[in-house]
Amino acid sequence: MHVPGLMVATPATPYDAKGLLKTAIRGDDPVLYFEHKLSYLGQVRKMYPSLMSHVPEKEYNVPFGVADVKRKGKDVTILAVMMMVHKALAAAQELTKQGIEVEIVDPRTLVPFDKETVINSIKKTGRLVIATEDCKTGSVGAEMAAIVSEEAIDYLDAPIRRVAALDTPVPYSPALERLVIPDENAIVKAVKEMVS
Repeated sequence: MHVPGLMVATPATPYDAKGLLKTAIRGDDPVLYFEHKLSYLGQVRKMYPSLMSHVPEKEYNVPFGVADVKRKGKDVTILAVMMMVHKALAAAQELTKQGIEVEIVDPRTLVPFDKETVINSIKKTGRLVIATEDCKTGSVGAEMAAIVSEEAIDYLDAPIRRVAALDTPVPYSPALERLVIPDENAIVKAVKEMVS
């Protein structure tokens, strides 16, 4: 994100993956295109049905710099990247049972970053939780929080909350990895603390 001139694509769904890749191939700028390793695992797809979106065979592109509102809500905006989009959607189901309606925004590209969609969502909800898998310190989430702080602080009714991985290297062991990488329970907890 901090290298001028690079585009950064971070698709969360199969539909966005195809559309963003086609946009990257057809563009003139250098693009870093990231796919989440867990999106290929069958057991993960069973846990998060939103990973199984339809991908049309027809030609289409997903433009860079245009975020997607994956779920409408009125109480809290969750800005989530890649696999955290699916964890946020799972968290939203639990939060709805508790009377909390979250709006989930997927930026789809980190560079260019669609500030307008994020800020419009915050104007509606007044609250922001940023959910990423990278470390909390010096992260993509920190940069997004800085952007919102500079450009939309007046619309916030509560401090921005970040749900991120622990500031430690990610262990190789899947059991230990689950302790470092946040899950939907961490998102639910952050949202509930924010609205209480």
